[in-house]
Order: sequence, then C-alpha cells, then structure tokens
Amino acid sequence: MLRGELIGLRAQQDSDVEVFEAELLNDVETRVRSDSRPWRPVAPGSADSPYRGPAVRGDHGEVVKFSAVELATGELVGEALLWAIDLHNRSAHIGISLRPAFRGKHLGTDVVRVLCRYGFAIRGLHRLQVDTLADNDAMIGAATRAGFVLEGTLRQEAWVNGSFADGVILGQLASEWPPAGPSSSPADRVVGQERLTA
Repeated sequence: MLRGELIGLRAQQDSDVEVFEAELLNDVETRVRSDSRPWRPVAPGSADSPYRGPAVRGDHGEVVKFSAVELATGELVGEALLWAIDLHNRSAHIGISLRPAFRGKHLGTDVVRVLCRYGFAIRGLHRLQVDTLADNDAMIGAATRAGFVLEGTLRQEAWVNGSFADGVILGQLASEWPPAGPSSSPADRVVGQERLTA
C-alpha cells in the first residue's frame, strides 16, 4: 500500500468494484461531468462496467487503478488512477473519484499527492496532468494544493448536461515535485521503503 497522511492507495478488490458500480457509476450528475463518454446505464457486474476488464485502454495507453482507503478507519474512500501512461514521453494523466460520503473532507489532496509519488518516484515519469472541467473547484483545489499549475483553458471542450463547458489543464513536472511549503505533505518528502508496505 502507498500511504499518505490520511489515505492509502492499494490494489482494487472485487468488493471495491461493487461499491464503485453502486455509488460512482450510477451517480449520473457526477459521471457526466467526469467522463468524456456519454453516460448510459450499466447493470452492476456487467462486462460493460468501466470498473471491470483490462487495465489497458487501447489508444489511451496503460491505466493503473487504485482504491483509496482512509488510513484511520480502513474505509473505502474512492478510486484513483494514472491513465494514458506514455512511457516514451514519460507522462500520464491522473484521475480521482471519491464516494459521496467522503467528498468535501479534503481527502482528494492527499490522494493526488500519493498519486504524484507513485508517478514520479516509483514510475519515473517526467510529467503528470489533470484534465477537468473549469468549474470543478474540488479537483482544481486538490491539484493546486498538491503542486499542480494551471496551464490553460479549453473553451467549450466538453458536452455536459445539454451544453458545452470549458475545461482546464493543470500540470506538474518531476522537477517541481514535491512542492515546497506548508501545503506539501511530509510524506511527499519520504519515498523510502518505510512508506511502502505489502
């Protein structure tokens, strides 16, 4: 398990997938804002579920999926992933989705920090990127607190609930990680074996 201050990232388990399908996949309002594909109903356990199937997405490169758990309680907080991993350019995108009961508790920042440690220190990537809607204050806040920098706005790039919405791109380079200052986690500065457990 990769550990942050509040959360840990571990391999997804079958029981996690069932929770994600029940709480995240069928959360229509959140799903249409976080996925570039149109929402459609998917029955739990269906082979069409994005939570089941291979860890590689064809043209989108390798995907590494994690389950985020609260360290204090062991409760499943949500999912976290690196996607579109490009080994030639040493880059990837990050994504997180928290269960409704865990939103608004600033756990997202710790999830992003641990994903950065995985991407930069463990995978040796050079660049990580966040793509989100311009009004997704929670994701933008979590990313900027973890050291990401706003790089640009994509005007009317996403079709969301009947109209186009702006998107933003945030990025962080390996040379900028870990971010300095009070907003960085002490765990970001420790990448030794003591932070990784089986």
